[in-house]
Amino acid sequence: MKLHPDSQNILDIIRNSGRPPYHEMSVGQARAAYAAGRDATMGPPQAVASIEDFEIEGPGGPITIRLYRAQPKDAGPAALLIYFHGGGWVLGGIESHDGLCRRLAAGANCAVASVEYRLAPEHPFPAAIEDASTAVNILSEMAAALGFDPNRISVGGDSAGGTLAAVAAVSARDAGGPPLAYQLLLYPVCDMAMDTASQRSFAEGYLLTGATLRWFGKHYLGDTDWEDWRASPLRTASVAGLPPTLVLTASHDPLRDEGEAYARRLIEAGVPTVTWRVEGMLHGFLPMDKLILNAAPTVETISRFLALGLGASQPPQASASVLS
Repeated sequence: MKLHPDSQNILDIIRNSGRPPYHEMSVGQARAAYAAGRDATMGPPQAVASIEDFEIEGPGGPITIRLYRAQPKDAGPAALLIYFHGGGWVLGGIESHDGLCRRLAAGANCAVASVEYRLAPEHPFPAAIEDASTAVNILSEMAAALGFDPNRISVGGDSAGGTLAAVAAVSARDAGGPPLAYQLLLYPVCDMAMDTASQRSFAEGYLLTGATLRWFGKHYLGDTDWEDWRASPLRTASVAGLPPTLVLTASHDPLRDEGEAYARRLIEAGVPTVTWRVEGMLHGFLPMDKLILNAAPTVETISRFLALGLGASQPPQASASVLS
């Protein structure tokens, strides 16, 4: 399928702005450009019952959590999605993904805890992974006090955050808990080898470039072996026993093939898994609902899958592009 006109419009806006790619910027410049891009492409904020920020103690200091509630706390124990933002482990934060987290909370009628994990290069691998696992453990321990159902806790994330969610799920399984009900992997980084057909086909000209991926990898991994399964979850020894999963990919994304390869491994291991390739879309399109009209309906369908995975009684109304 051809690139969707809304996706092409995003590329045209960036090209006409004269903005250099991230890998030609300093880290500070890239962070500012990423934040400006999010502000320019996010639609109006979705209303939720409440939003609060608090801190938990992490291995490198306090970790900020932004908690979105779809229903008041006194409405009864809520399902929880622990969410990790994208940005190549270098960019982004809870502000950049505020709109997406609001929509997930409202759409799935659950709480969403967005995690402000440490970023590279100031805090290289495995700092983000340590923060992610710490957040999963502590928020699970706090479930009753925060008004969550401990049997309906899930993890999720987009891009680099999808990697963190996948690794946190494997780590929780290997540690014997906390039990996770679902994982939501949105165009995740699954193999830092960066050697797939989609990596070659979309290395230039499709928003996330091969050079930018290598720039992220340099800042995040440094001299770490990229074959470490915590950097490349596709190389995890076993994916058996992981929670039911939705893996979403975008057709014109260099990360497409590795995400779908991870989904195939889950299916082969007997993990209930849905793979959904969204045609005509670029990497990172979900928060861009101001300019990409398909973004909001896609998040709505994602939310239905999440709600089902967390115990909702009504099944999701999946589009025809969902592949089982």
